[in-house]
Amino acid sequence: MVKVLAVEDNIEISNNIVEYFKGEVDIKAVYNGADAIEYLNAYDYDVVILDLMLPEVDGMTVLKHISKNCLNTGVIILTAKEELGDKLKAFNLGANDYLTKPFFMEELKARINSILKSMGKVKRPNILEFKNMQIDMKVKRAYIDENELELNEKLYKLLEYLVINKGVLLFKEQIFDNVCGYNSDAATEIIEVYISRLRKQLGTFGYDKYLITKRGMGYLLDESIED
Repeated sequence: MVKVLAVEDNIEISNNIVEYFKGEVDIKAVYNGADAIEYLNAYDYDVVILDLMLPEVDGMTVLKHISKNCLNTGVIILTAKEELGDKLKAFNLGANDYLTKPFFMEELKARINSILKSMGKVKRPNILEFKNMQIDMKVKRAYIDENELELNEKLYKLLEYLVINKGVLLFKEQIFDNVCGYNSDAATEIIEVYISRLRKQLGTFGYDKYLITKRGMGYLLDESIED
């Protein structure tokens, strides 16, 4: 479970944060900078929610300590200080994100998840979904309405990459690097062949309409297309 340290001297805000994240993460609350450093020295945390205006030891000092001693810990600043200078100082000291009060818990959660993803601390799901299509990333197979698609290794990689990035226009070169590899001797035009073959497979189930070609640009899977 993801370990989070909340460093906030406002008891009400701290309790609300702990209550909101309870059960989703392993969260510990401390109320001053000195205790924060003590816990950071004793335990490994994935993310620290850090107020700047703290008693005993201020938040910037805690941030310096994290940047120097806790290289695998992400930090989101949560503070009423909204001046640009404070934000720049925090980022220069190693903060990953900066959220000003008042705030929404949903936004705090989204920003924490973004930090975890950027640090590679969120496991990829075994199952990807697109409409009624399911991709089992563990066994590398794809199904539409429980019917398995006939995909070789390259077509599977192509479909997986498109579904992971559904709704995002992917350039041919991006697709080539992810499907064929950076060191491949093949030409990028091979992607057009793979797209054609994949489109044929999807067409068996009426899913070819979701595979959009942007001429001269690239391809995307668009689930906003009406059924």
